[in-house]
Amino acid sequence: FLSLVSAMADTKDKKIALSNNYAGNSWRQAMLKSWDKVTKPAVEAGIVAAADPFTTAENQATEQAAQIQNMILQGYNAIVVNAASPTALNGAIKEACDAGVIVVSFDGIVTEPCAWRIAVDFKAMGASEVEYLAKKMPEGGNLLEIRGLAGVFVDDEISKGINETVAKYPQFKIVGSVHGDWAQEVAQKAVAGILPSLPEVKAVVTQGGDGYGAAQAFAAAGRPTPLIIMGNRQDELQWWKEQKDANKYETMSVSIAPGVSTLAFWVAQMILDGKEVPKDLTVPFLRIDQDNLEASLATTEKGGVANVEYTAEDAAKVVAGK
Repeated sequence: FLSLVSAMADTKDKKIALSNNYAGNSWRQAMLKSWDKVTKPAVEAGIVAAADPFTTAENQATEQAAQIQNMILQGYNAIVVNAASPTALNGAIKEACDAGVIVVSFDGIVTEPCAWRIAVDFKAMGASEVEYLAKKMPEGGNLLEIRGLAGVFVDDEISKGINETVAKYPQFKIVGSVHGDWAQEVAQKAVAGILPSLPEVKAVVTQGGDGYGAAQAFAAAGRPTPLIIMGNRQDELQWWKEQKDANKYETMSVSIAPGVSTLAFWVAQMILDGKEVPKDLTVPFLRIDQDNLEASLATTEKGGVANVEYTAEDAAKVVAGK
């Protein structure tokens, strides 16, 4: 850390805030935990003066916009945002920029041009699920789509990737679509509600935090277990491992690492430090396959999510496009 301190002393008086719109699932909990794990030592080492996380009570853009306006008044130099909507916060974000505040959005990114964006290619993530199924089941079949939080950029993009790729493989057909809010219990209820009206389902395409819930719903309905794409949650990986051991069940798992919040922190710090950073940055998604399932599960805490946290050096590499 000492080498970092000397390199980054210019930001020692700067305060960074995290504006988060939702904490109601294991991914968001892990994201907040990663933030604390990386930012607390950075504050203690004097790299920045503060790195305070705030989460709104409701997943409402109006509430998050008010939260951001508050942060401007409280004198934060940078705001890192996981946004409730790609567009509804733009007014508040423009106010922040006009007040000289750096805004870095990640995961749920925003379209306001003055903000930075750290995105996973979510469309490619959705497409990768269908490409995997096309190799795995060339004969095709009916698919059930479980979506995330309605209105959020991430949900729209993953769904777009899934639907556009299904259009390339006419042997697949999406026969139902429900919102699971990236939360196991919500997904389980939503799938249980739609199953009675569906024909045979060969596979379930998902967005993360919904695979285990889907498996429970199929089991409760007495329906054969389809191939369910997982989303890197510990409960999903555990269930997959049990099925793999019992009957050679095969699938893949893909999601954005919750630790992307730490990358956003370091990017904000770099911008405050006067570094040149492109407005749009892309990070790879984290994929787990049949052969590295056990290794990934072993390092994922119970109730958590497979994760990667970022260092200042990692952030510098992402910024440099390496």
